Amino acid sequence: MRYVSTRGQAAPRDFESVLLAGLAEDGGLFVPETWPELGAAEWRAMRGLPYPVLAARILALFGAGAMPIEAMCRDAYAGFGHPAVAPLVQLDTRVFALELFHGPTLAFKDMALQLLGRMFDHVLAKRGERVTIVGATSGDTGSAAIEACRDRAAVDIVILHPENRTSEVQRRQMTTVLSPNVKNIAVRGDFDACQDLVKAMFNDAPFRAEMNLSAVNSINWARIAAQIPYYAAAALTLGAPDREVAVAVPTGNFGNVLAAWAARRMGLPIARFVVASNRNDILARFLAANDMSTRPVEPSLSPSMDIQVSSNFERLLFELLERDAEATAEAMRRFRAEGRMPVPDAAWRRATALFRGFALDDAGTIAEIARLHREAGYLADPHTAVGTAAARALAPEDAAIPVVVAATAHPAKFPDAVERATGLRPPLPARLSDLYEREERYGVLPNDLAAIEAAVRAHAHRNAA
Repeated sequence: MRYVSTRGQAAPRDFESVLLAGLAEDGGLFVPETWPELGAAEWRAMRGLPYPVLAARILALFGAGAMPIEAMCRDAYAGFGHPAVAPLVQLDTRVFALELFHGPTLAFKDMALQLLGRMFDHVLAKRGERVTIVGATSGDTGSAAIEACRDRAAVDIVILHPENRTSEVQRRQMTTVLSPNVKNIAVRGDFDACQDLVKAMFNDAPFRAEMNLSAVNSINWARIAAQIPYYAAAALTLGAPDREVAVAVPTGNFGNVLAAWAARRMGLPIARFVVASNRNDILARFLAANDMSTRPVEPSLSPSMDIQVSSNFERLLFELLERDAEATAEAMRRFRAEGRMPVPDAAWRRATALFRGFALDDAGTIAEIARLHREAGYLADPHTAVGTAAARALAPEDAAIPVVVAATAHPAKFPDAVERATGLRPPLPARLSDLYEREERYGVLPNDLAAIEAAVRAHAHRNAA
């Protein structure tokens, strides 16, 4: 399996090289040169497999088989708080919550990042290399990445988060990890500013080489690959490949829903993708009216979706443009320069044949959390509630098609919103019960590339003579 850049100017790479590279040198994102496809009999043979075994088999199709991938998967998921790893919970006659928050940081990012930490260890040890991981987070990626990379011998990690724009639990899960290889920076700006800084560091070729930069954001293909298995597991449990399913995904950076699309591309019968957004509704506007134009990011009760520039959309755009790398690069250039992405009508129609957009404001989110608790006895975090509302609004017309909602975070990560909606304040699991008493450590810096690069350099060189 080889990987190519969506912008066509980077040399093809194998899986391990893509893992370490993160972003392609031409600014594009790596995608498989050809997509692996499985027949119905091959999918049926995977029904009932333990989650780590299923994950290993799917990842091997993307080139991870050169690693001891099954042992890595077993180790990565051994500490999750549910024996099914990603259990399905039925909410009504056709809507199911796919709970992705049973990992160490209570968010879906653990599903991929616990595995990526082990992958980095394996590849770096084999190559005798050291990397500096830089990442941006709107709330959950940072803590999951830090938990996966803390105390690893060949990795330094720096995470940027927007100052005062995460929940307190999200911030503390990052800033109370005092491992010497971990650095947290609060940026005076929004998530898009943090994401832009990470991309700028990768595009600064001398700095990238000096720091041997790598990424754990969903710009890293390995993140997407490691998210495909949970959609496969849910679809197989509900009867695929002999029964269609639909998915509704609370979406900010588009990586989680792209993983579901990849499962369909591999042969699973996923009939519809509902892209659920909050008031930062660029994806919903695109799918409704081909309006991919940025607006100021507005803080919301679902901060992990407070994003206007969805990095992973570039991978879908590449496919919608029939893998025309030149056209993809030009569309992304204009989007960066003008704040509006020109998507040809034919490509947009290809998107709307499968994807539907949905947006919900904070009041609607509170109402949906309350409804779920009242009608199903289920406590949902704000992101999951946006997803369940989207599923009810835009489920396929065929009532026989079940809808899988990605339940992306534990309700205790957003206790204020859940208490406001239900009167109940969800407690943190026992392993995090002292989170509010732990010492925090982080710096605050302006939205300035030179200042951020200086901080990253100082962290990576902290032990130099």
